[in-house]
Amino acid sequence: MTSGVIYGGPSPEHDVSILTGLQALRELRRSDKGATGIYWTKTGDFYQVNGDVEAEAFIDGVPRGASALTLRVGDGGGFFASGGRLGKDRRLDVDVAVLATHGGPGEDGTLQAVLDLAGIAYTGPTVAGAALGMDKWSFGAVAAAAGLPTLPRILLSDATTTLPFDGPYILKPRFGGSSIGIDVVGDLETALARLRANSHFALGCVVEPFRADLVDVQIAVRSYPSLSLSAIERPLRRAVNAEILDYRDKYVGGDGMVSAPREIPAVLAPGQAERIVEVARAVAAIASVRGVARIDFLANDAEVYLNEINTIPGSLAKHLFVEPVVPFGQLLADLVAEARERPAHRYSAAGADGLVLRSAGTIAAKLA
Repeated sequence: MTSGVIYGGPSPEHDVSILTGLQALRELRRSDKGATGIYWTKTGDFYQVNGDVEAEAFIDGVPRGASALTLRVGDGGGFFASGGRLGKDRRLDVDVAVLATHGGPGEDGTLQAVLDLAGIAYTGPTVAGAALGMDKWSFGAVAAAAGLPTLPRILLSDATTTLPFDGPYILKPRFGGSSIGIDVVGDLETALARLRANSHFALGCVVEPFRADLVDVQIAVRSYPSLSLSAIERPLRRAVNAEILDYRDKYVGGDGMVSAPREIPAVLAPGQAERIVEVARAVAAIASVRGVARIDFLANDAEVYLNEINTIPGSLAKHLFVEPVVPFGQLLADLVAEARERPAHRYSAAGADGLVLRSAGTIAAKLA
């Protein structure tokens, strides 16, 4: 059996996912010649794609030469290629899926759940871990309940008449990765107007106080072979007067976050690195981190706040593991080994022994 890399997907982060997936596949094929690429289109279809394809081949959609796949669940499930009118469908010889699926159903637990049902081991978060990480409201509430340092965060709705903190405010999609859809506004009236106009807020919006004095810092965590942390990085904004670290700062540069401007190791005030490591370890426990995750913070010279977790980070956070250096090939090998040795989930019907059914009587009697 061999590994497959799933990338793309019906998500605003589709293009970045392609970059991460192609990097991972190219590196995996150095040691696993049979590793295959599985492209997930913007409309939700799957295709097997040549491992040597370049990013530009996806600009107009499915690359030439790609073969359609279906994903089947249940006993004997997996990815299948059509055998044509007379042939038998062929099951791909893939036992582990390396997930390079940023945002949307590839990172919110949807894909993870289907792979669980199909019996395919995969890298990265479990269904529960993915769902928690994608929900900024729930993750913030869990972090606050655990006593971790967070900025106040509430749900914004049309019924909101006051906010418990002063402006300006930063608005974030409740369900969404990266910095897509984020707005900074000066007052509640403008916030409510953006709530109605910004399509990324359709499934919910969280609002926090906007603190211009805070900068972004981040650290990666990996769970196998044992819990370990990366160097701490301070991503840099391409525009000096930018209010936030936006999507362009993070990903536009041709190589995902690898080519984004940054300071690593980050220059921090005394004691802050230790505090960030302490909080990151706590997050790894409460958020059930599996695989590689990136944990984002906001900091100034006196304060550190936990911001959010990215459970499938851009380029799988390979650029952060510099102290000590973890080669990308080793990072991927560990992800695959963890998927095989510690499957995210296996469903069981243990306990469903028919006792309740034998004593149930008739359905008609229950409806009477």
